Amino acid sequence: MKSVRDARSVAVVINAASRRGAAAATSAVDHLKQAGVPVTAVHPVTSGAELTGVLDRVAAEQHDLVVVGGGDGTVSYAAGLLAGSDTVLGVLPLGTANDLARTLEIPNGLAEACAVISDGKVVDIDLGRANGQPFLNVASVGLSVGVTQALSPGLKRRIGPLAYGVATVQAYARHRPFRARLEFPDGDHPTLELEDLLQVAVGNGRHYGGGNTVSPMAGIDDHTLDIYAILAAPLREHVKIARLLKDGSFVDHDRVYHLETRNVRLVTHPSMPVNLDGEIATETSTDFSVQRNAVHVVVPQGSTGATFEGPSGTACQA
Repeated sequence: MKSVRDARSVAVVINAASRRGAAAATSAVDHLKQAGVPVTAVHPVTSGAELTGVLDRVAAEQHDLVVVGGGDGTVSYAAGLLAGSDTVLGVLPLGTANDLARTLEIPNGLAEACAVISDGKVVDIDLGRANGQPFLNVASVGLSVGVTQALSPGLKRRIGPLAYGVATVQAYARHRPFRARLEFPDGDHPTLELEDLLQVAVGNGRHYGGGNTVSPMAGIDDHTLDIYAILAAPLREHVKIARLLKDGSFVDHDRVYHLETRNVRLVTHPSMPVNLDGEIATETSTDFSVQRNAVHVVVPQGSTGATFEGPSGTACQA
């Protein structure tokens, strides 16, 4: 399907438990229909507990287009279900960070995002896998897990993206350095033993954490994973690193390791939880890989975040 105009079956799933989902559940469908999207099924979800079951069923129905409204965790789970299929994913950014939308230049406003689904182009993007679990933006171990644990739904609703800063301060005060080993099954890098770590992250996309950048050259259709490991350091050094997170230039800091690969295994002792796009979904040891051109997504006509490569692997406009 090269255009939404070609769709015969369109399902809409709205996570009403996301930051802006409750208010958008009804108006999103109205906006889509007004924009000319031929909606055939609507699934408002009122709790996270039922979300995965609904998405599982919708994905199995093999619609031409599935529109998902929610945060990055919701969209990543849906992308994992649709990966490798002909079903196109439409994104309504209703969460707190909305980093996938930022990467693909999908507008944050509900009406504008619905218009993109109607009038946009279809691209294909890579999907990260961590022990088989999907992620679109970043998977991480260490400080970011503490941030996720400190991010209460109430805090996110009250202050939005600023909640990440508050939660980071809280998590940093409680963080304890850890050790990790990075193994590269393809042999493109030697095994890396690291001690006294603040965080290890594996990036598939470009943005994470409410607008931070994985690295200056990171992209969601470059078929590689960007790995960075931040070593523990005096607070003043971490403040310097934090100031460079927005543009990704922190990877050049002397307390940061940065590598690119397609497959990596992360080992920690003891085992540690792994954060996938804001959801704690697995634990170490973790095998990371990239699934090339796995998901078809609708983006604005002028978006430069990804292209459509198609079966031949030759980039073209959709």
